[in-house]
Amino acid sequence: MQVIGGVRRDGSGPDLVDVVNPATSAVVEQYPGAVAADVEAAVSAAKAAYGPWSRATPGERAAALFAWADLLETRAEQLAQRETLQTGKPIRLATGFDVPGSIDNVRFFAGAARQLAGQATGEYSADHTSSIRREPIGVVGSIAPWNYPLQMAMWKILPAIAAGNTIVLKPAENTPLTSVDIAVAATEAGVPDGVINVVSGVGAVAGEALMAHPDVRMVSFTGSTAVGRRVMEVAAGGPKRVHLELGGKAPFVVFDDADLEAAVHGAVAGSLINTGQDCTAATRAYVQRPLYDAFVEGVCELMAAVRLGDPMDPDTDLGPLISRRQQERVAGFVARAQAAGGRVRVGGGMPGGALAAGAYFEPTVITDADRRSEIVCDEVFGPVLVVLPVDSDDEAIAEANDSPYGLAASAWTTSHLRAQRAMREIQAGCVWVNDHIPIISEMPHGGFKSSGFGKDMSTYSFEEYTQVKHVMTDITGVAHKGWHRTIFTLP
Repeated sequence: MQVIGGVRRDGSGPDLVDVVNPATSAVVEQYPGAVAADVEAAVSAAKAAYGPWSRATPGERAAALFAWADLLETRAEQLAQRETLQTGKPIRLATGFDVPGSIDNVRFFAGAARQLAGQATGEYSADHTSSIRREPIGVVGSIAPWNYPLQMAMWKILPAIAAGNTIVLKPAENTPLTSVDIAVAATEAGVPDGVINVVSGVGAVAGEALMAHPDVRMVSFTGSTAVGRRVMEVAAGGPKRVHLELGGKAPFVVFDDADLEAAVHGAVAGSLINTGQDCTAATRAYVQRPLYDAFVEGVCELMAAVRLGDPMDPDTDLGPLISRRQQERVAGFVARAQAAGGRVRVGGGMPGGALAAGAYFEPTVITDADRRSEIVCDEVFGPVLVVLPVDSDDEAIAEANDSPYGLAASAWTTSHLRAQRAMREIQAGCVWVNDHIPIISEMPHGGFKSSGFGKDMSTYSFEEYTQVKHVMTDITGVAHKGWHRTIFTLP
């Protein structure tokens, strides 16, 4: 389950890693995990490929990426099925969001590769011309999460290689299938061997080896804030550049002039996307009192109608969580919330019957929770929405910001002035107005505060994957520069 130097091969580890279908708990694939020797081979391949790839013209890199996108388009159905198989996400989500969004990312960065430029040449000193070169960093080590394996792999790979870097990607060990698929496709499409490498294995072995490797010049990580701190700790020993996209606890602010139906539908879609396993998912709704009761009633009614089922069935709305472990984690959050006085208004449990074989959890709405309780403050990563009343605009925005996280948020209002205030004052890397979740390749994604730093997607991501070089050239031809007198006396 490795792709190293353009060749697919097995890992060298003694232990097999299971890829489990979370809808059935069946093992669908096993593979030998990567160890330090595999990481060494992958980094060596990336290092060897870096020189020629970094010197390729933007047009040459763009051509390779466009060819890759064209090939992926022919395999879209297979990619969607493989993504659903390993994650349990509904096939409708995989075919309508994950796969087309990923292919669009490839096409965007194919074009963006030809727009990567430094500052125009100019004279900022009377005797010199200055210019700026924007250059790749080298070998990038990237670690992607299990919730969006395909999209997160693309978010890591594309800006890195479009800018002229090479990459070693470590996907989550339980969801490596589509990362390997796209790397194989890249080689078939003409991306040179070694530009994209994939090592699959457990984080404590393969991930640590990748982060600590002396030839890895940058580490990019998406995942939990706790692991992000560990990434920074290891990278500091380099030191290496670090890009982090970490946890979230997105507020969903509903002002009293909001379109109620739109807010209700937005809350259900925003909290249940990917079974709530999304760092930008709506998790805590702050609703002004005139709309509070109707909002709760509407959300509960709509969530109760959501269809859980086989994620391969196009009629299924909500699939399972990624694993039994995650199912138990979400159930624990809900149970503790109830014990602390929170009220479960709909859902709150694990479904029985045929669904009991998988890691399913019911769409859940909780009210009456203490504002400092863990269900309000901590990332649950499941289909759970907490709804709390607020009395004023000031309170709504203050509560939205009262979190260590700052990845995403939304504000719901028909007032232009309220919308402008929310956009200005809510502390998050993305603030949606009258919607929650949409992303596009042309716009950046990344957080404030403990949600990390740096941007994925868009041309802003090139700031992470390039380094700026100042080039200063004498334009006088004079051998004895005037400033030399500050160092020695001229003859």
